[in-house]
Amino acid sequence: MTAPLCRWNARLAGVLLLLLTGCAGTPALSPGAAQTLPASAHVGGVPFHGQRDYQCGPASLAMVLNASGVPVGIDELIPQLFLPGRQGSVQPEMLAAARRHGRIAYPLPGGFDGLLGELAAGHPVVVLQNLSLPAWPLWHYAVVTGYDRERQLLIHHSGEQARQAIAMGRFDATWARSGRWAMVALPPGTLPATLSPAQAAESIAAFEQVAGAEAALPAWQALTARWPGHAQGWFALGNAHHGGGDNDAAIAAFRQATRQDPQLAAAWLNLGLLQAALGRPRDAAAALTRAVALEGPFQARARQALAALPSE
Repeated sequence: MTAPLCRWNARLAGVLLLLLTGCAGTPALSPGAAQTLPASAHVGGVPFHGQRDYQCGPASLAMVLNASGVPVGIDELIPQLFLPGRQGSVQPEMLAAARRHGRIAYPLPGGFDGLLGELAAGHPVVVLQNLSLPAWPLWHYAVVTGYDRERQLLIHHSGEQARQAIAMGRFDATWARSGRWAMVALPPGTLPATLSPAQAAESIAAFEQVAGAEAALPAWQALTARWPGHAQGWFALGNAHHGGGDNDAAIAAFRQATRQDPQLAAAWLNLGLLQAALGRPRDAAAALTRAVALEGPFQARARQALAALPSE
């Protein structure tokens, strides 16, 4: 979705929101979330920045970045996010700007389960709403900072008001029009509470492409600590260690990746190539032989590397 955003005065949009969503129903949680989530949660320390016309994206991102320890202001974010021709910011720019400021942007696919789960974990959540009808969209970013399940209320920084209370059903009627798009921006080493390992790994990898292996290393370490059976996480951790110059740690991570998934040819290949580079032909041959035995895009490279090893 790349529609224009924040196209109306926040006060007027709030009036329209009331008219359009007064009868919305209460969104349902999954049985697991309903049982495990606390009755209420509030994320403290989230500053408020008033959202000037067309600049709700920079303001919302500044709030969550500030809350995570990044001292960035709206004026600094505007040229990174604001698209004059579109009169607003779009989601890819929001994610990319968070990465440029040293935070990993994690899109949340879980609807209300994910939203409330992250709030319960202490993570403020940026959300995208359409405050009008689908055919006449008024796109708007806000930052949700808390909830009360008994009263069916959300607390959010939105428009020109801090800590607004809004009925969950009213909020969801506008949030659903964006596909319930949401994101958190967290320091490397802090993981979202509600994502799968594959979803988290995708966001960490995107951050690593921008910030480099050393910056992403704490995130991969956190991922493998939480999900020690995730082979791809160990593989990525090995690459990050190697990028940071710690070859022994890289070898240990690649080996762990192959233990978790013996069919992960890329891990066998990288393990073999690194062992060869360190002058350990016997260990390299053992790993490369395993890679050669696995069909796929890494087989030819493994065969070539194995043939290039010095004979003992």
